[in-house]
Amino acid sequence: MSRRFSRSLVLACVAALVAAFALVINQTPARAAGTLLSQGKPASASSTENAGTPASAAVDGDNGTRWSSAAADPQWLQVDLGATATLDSVTLRWETAYATAYQIQTSADGTTWTSAYATTTGKGGTETVAVNGSGRYVRLSTTRRATQYGVSLWEFQVYGTAGSPNGACSTTNAALHKTATASSTENAGTPASAAVDGDNGTRWSSAAADPQWLQVDLGSSQPICGVQLTWETAYAKAYQIQVSTDGTTWTSAYATTTGAGATELVTLSGTGRYVRMYGTTRATQYGYSLWEFQVFTGGSGNGGGTGGDGGTTPPPGDSTLLSYGKPATASSYQDDANCGGCTPAKAFDHDPATRWATSDVTGWVDPGWIQVDLGATAHITQVVLQWDPAYATSYQIQTSANGTTWTSVYSTTSGKGFKETLSVDGTGRYVRMYGTARSNGYGYSLYDFDVYGTGGAPTAPPAAPPNPGNPEKTVFDDEFNGPAGSEPDSSKWSQDPGNGQNGELETYTDGGNTKMDGNGDLVIEADKTSTGYTSGRINTAGHFDFTYGHVEARIKVSGTQGLWPAFWLLGSNFTTGTPWPQCGEIDIMEHVGKVPDAVYSTLHAPAYNGGNGDGSPYTVAGSDFSSAFHTYALDWDSGHMTFSVDGNAFFTVDKANLEQTRGPWIYDHPFYIILNNAVGGDWPGAPDATSVFPQKMLVDYVRVAQ
Repeated sequence: MSRRFSRSLVLACVAALVAAFALVINQTPARAAGTLLSQGKPASASSTENAGTPASAAVDGDNGTRWSSAAADPQWLQVDLGATATLDSVTLRWETAYATAYQIQTSADGTTWTSAYATTTGKGGTETVAVNGSGRYVRLSTTRRATQYGVSLWEFQVYGTAGSPNGACSTTNAALHKTATASSTENAGTPASAAVDGDNGTRWSSAAADPQWLQVDLGSSQPICGVQLTWETAYAKAYQIQVSTDGTTWTSAYATTTGAGATELVTLSGTGRYVRMYGTTRATQYGYSLWEFQVFTGGSGNGGGTGGDGGTTPPPGDSTLLSYGKPATASSYQDDANCGGCTPAKAFDHDPATRWATSDVTGWVDPGWIQVDLGATAHITQVVLQWDPAYATSYQIQTSANGTTWTSVYSTTSGKGFKETLSVDGTGRYVRMYGTARSNGYGYSLYDFDVYGTGGAPTAPPAAPPNPGNPEKTVFDDEFNGPAGSEPDSSKWSQDPGNGQNGELETYTDGGNTKMDGNGDLVIEADKTSTGYTSGRINTAGHFDFTYGHVEARIKVSGTQGLWPAFWLLGSNFTTGTPWPQCGEIDIMEHVGKVPDAVYSTLHAPAYNGGNGDGSPYTVAGSDFSSAFHTYALDWDSGHMTFSVDGNAFFTVDKANLEQTRGPWIYDHPFYIILNNAVGGDWPGAPDATSVFPQKMLVDYVRVAQ
């Protein structure tokens, strides 16, 4: 291929944004201990500046999106926490348009409000204020603006202790400051108590042997519904979460042999006074080490079992997916350059990268609806909606025997978008989402509309790919041991000549810039010529395409101003016509010469891509990644991705969390490997008078295990 579909123009500002974000974090005042309660919860506001600045953007956990109001006083923004909570602090991350006079208010019903904090000297920037109050609803009420514009927040974060509505799983850490013990400790500075102290700067670590355990006494027997493990680099590959009533006899409530490290949120069901992590296989030569071991209580607590996929809600009982591939109709649909072929069928094709959207000509109105014909009468027990940002705040799920007369089996006026898993109880051949209030100025749009139950005339969707084995075995390996001047093995790699994208300046040659050096390295050389820049790009498309596994490469990146070396994966369906970003992209490593001490890992999908991709930098302050070889790796399965540099896991993506906060997970299909050494581009900028050529990207090896 002659294209690199991975960046938007916005990425020219990424390095500056990273630095700015770091500055904001350093300036944030310390806050009282508490759980973040507001993220992803339903939000509303007195007004919005435009469709691109909705209330929901202030509680989405994304510091690149914001709510902004109309240019008038007063204004308000409120969030529904879902249950009564005891509050201890609120953090306001203001955009330039801030409020000098405002209150933080609480309410039990969203109607009657009590002031928990007030100021007339708001200073903007990031303000963390202590509050003393309780309520289900929390509101920022502003009475005086600091500028001629409205008021605008990047994030509105509410911290405290949550309640548990209707037996739901609490977000309160039941293990905090409780008595903890362990099978061993590495030394006196890493005791068991450090994993339950609420301090992410202290940790428990064990002796370097298997098995090892850490347990906490909750003080009384309680239903256990979740555990969060915040691992240090020394994590567990295989472990169980066990519960006990007496601290002697243990029942396994969750088990895995593919632990991903970093932060793992595990959903489970069990009852006990004692909870422990029982590790049986270490991921490193060291022991086990946890920054924090959090336990969440609530739910039914009806016994043990093996865990699921880190939080994805399974269909109840023996329910079957009934809606896959079934005939669908809608109030309207979009088919233009912005959303080509976004027909109703796209919501039922089991492809999270495609979507239905109402017409941009006639469909940006209320009501809007989409329905599916299940083929026969069914008992409906669950509906799962994966929304595009154009979601419904008010809607019903309805069933019908004939597609004409409808019965509501679920309704809400506080739809939150992203992924909503709804328990319903209804009967009918037809099921529809009937939207009556849109979240913004656009229409309605769904990536997935999945209906579960019994009966109907279900068609089985394609089988899911198998997760990596245990132990994993090498399935692809190139050590680049060819003679000096030879090209990469053509049975494994194809040259990818042509021009780059995203403002890149080089021409990729057909093998002239990708040669072995005779010392066990592939050299991808970027050169400056009298007519421009040349470089190399190779990929494994059609030679080696794979889903899941451990992928790593040992690379010495190029490093001058204007260089952009990368090691990344692109969805294999790109080669058969699926466009970017629908094909998906996984950037294992990117480096830009102007930021020598950082590399970046990022995911790109239709709902989050380019400058809004889901990613993280790995920074070693004062270093230069181009000065030495480093090993860049990805561990990938059906529920997680963990990125690491030299064995240090620094960024974990959890499928369930991604679906709840960013958009669909689109990574359950084959991808191929790409290596390239770009010159220029919107992110790194062009070479300048300080740039040195030629620039060599050295690759020692590429390996994949499954």
